[in-house]
Amino acid sequence: MALFNHVSFDNHEQVVFCQDEESGLKAIIAIHNTNLGPAVGGCRMWNYDSDDEAVNDVLRLSRGMTYKNALAGLTMGGGKSVIIADPKTTDREALFRAFGRCIHTLGGKYFSAEDVGVSTADIMIAHQETPYMAGLEGKSGDPSPFTALGTYLGIKAAVKHQRGIDSLKGLKISVQGVGHVGYYLCKHLHEEGAELIVTDIHQASLDKVATEFGATVVAPQDIYSQDVDVYAPCALGATINDTTIPQLKATIVAGCANNQLAEVRHGEILKDKGILYAPDYVINAGGIINVSFESDYDAAKSSAKVEEIYTTLIKIFDEAEKDNRTTGDVADDMARAIINAAK
Repeated sequence: MALFNHVSFDNHEQVVFCQDEESGLKAIIAIHNTNLGPAVGGCRMWNYDSDDEAVNDVLRLSRGMTYKNALAGLTMGGGKSVIIADPKTTDREALFRAFGRCIHTLGGKYFSAEDVGVSTADIMIAHQETPYMAGLEGKSGDPSPFTALGTYLGIKAAVKHQRGIDSLKGLKISVQGVGHVGYYLCKHLHEEGAELIVTDIHQASLDKVATEFGATVVAPQDIYSQDVDVYAPCALGATINDTTIPQLKATIVAGCANNQLAEVRHGEILKDKGILYAPDYVINAGGIINVSFESDYDAAKSSAKVEEIYTTLIKIFDEAEKDNRTTGDVADDMARAIINAAK
């Protein structure tokens, strides 16, 4: 594996491979940039098909965290970690203690938190081995409601820019992935009168949103072709690709998943098709914003900061339209300017 020539390597400051034979831990920590402060980003636990898939994921996710934290106005750098394991594993004590010890060797250059497949309880286990954990129980806690709030506001910003309306009432919105964040997002959308079409690989999650919010359930492969106004990807990344884009009937793509575009060029394809894309690391920043308030936690202040996502996206949409550029290009340039100014 040629790391420095890897397609997703973006001048990362440090990439650490961790293994603990006794617990079975196999983890990768990627620190992308610390110009703005210590790198902060969650830990994802996933049963990757290959080591290269895990490396690609952690490199892309860590870069996204740098840009996410910059555009959210946080004094944090960007990093991410992945644990290569089945997220359904029940033997977690030894695993996350070993993970905490790996984090501790970095001396505070990287703070981890929960992400896909990892709970706040797991983070508290790791916290027994190191102070360099975030999203702790009794402090900022579960970031999911705040990620969902930011995503909901981001959808409203996209609808406002494209259609000039402030309400989502009567709009059809498809949500791919209705786990923790997706559930809270559906709650916001339902309360405003949106019509929901959803999919997920977990039947219990689907049953819950169908019962509580009257959502229509479709098969995973059918979510892309739904006749909706907004497609909200809220599962794993790369769902915007050569196969799915031709199926889309939505004129807005706005969801909380990371790395939604399989490749940068897919942003250009969306633009050419008249589909407005909300850059994922901007719209899904609510969770890390909430974590940023951990030392002196105040949920009201956190929510107020999350609400700034709406204004940031409106600015990105307006500039992209004015200059005939993709929203992703505009967001990247804005983030890089903030990061470079902090050198």
